[in-house]
Parts: sequence; structure tokens; C-alpha cells
Amino acid sequence: MSEPSRPQPRWHRPLYLAAGWICTLLGVIGLILPVMPGTVFLIAAAWCFSRSSPRFESWLVNHPRLGPQVVRWRKTGTIARRTKYVACGSMLLSFVIVAATDAPPIALWLSGAGLIAAGTYVASRPEPAEEHITRP
Repeated sequence: MSEPSRPQPRWHRPLYLAAGWICTLLGVIGLILPVMPGTVFLIAAAWCFSRSSPRFESWLVNHPRLGPQVVRWRKTGTIARRTKYVACGSMLLSFVIVAATDAPPIALWLSGAGLIAAGTYVASRPEPAEEHITRP
């Protein structure tokens, strides 16, 4: 479990707890829907829980279905290739949806810039070592 680097004001704890549960819900949805990345939300949920509830952080990290991605991220900072494809593809799809609407140009520029930054970060993360093994 991780500890916050400095004490948080008391009113931050409920906000982090609520954000942790919202991220957990989005992460579970992302595990079900193939076009939505769930891992990034689970990582964010663990971070929020680490600042609000060690009990829920422990539950998430030790969960048999939700925890392994969070643990791998914390140990190695790696993202599986398939997860990278899904994440970047989802970002591209979301930009296409925004572009197909009557969104003002500033919304296109801001969302495009944010998605490019996020996609670049995701794509630049190393992949787990076991993915580099060639299979016969």
C-alpha cells in the first residue's frame, strides 16, 4: 500500500473516496466494453483510494480480476500491447465522435491536444517482458 507524501486536509478524503469509486465503476465498465480502456481507471481508483481508504485500496489491489493490472503498473509501469491498442483506438474513436458533432473549434483543438498527449504517454510505456517472448 502507498502512503500519501503529505497530510491531506480532512475534506479531501471524501472527494478522493468518491473519485475512487467512480473510477472503479468506469474500470469495470472498461473491462466489459471492448472500446473503453478499464485499466487506466483502475490505476486511478487505486491512487484515489491510497489517499482516502487503505481498506478499499487493499480490496482493489487484491481483487482477483481487477487487481493484477494495478499491481503490474505499480511494480513495472508497463502496459500490455493489447491494452495500448484499445486505449489509443478508444481515444481516436472519441475524437471522431467529437469531430462529427457541432462542437466549436476550440473543443476540437483542446480534445485533440489532450488525446494526443494521453495517447503518446500510453504508447510510450514499456510492455511487460512476457509479451516479448515468441511463441512456437
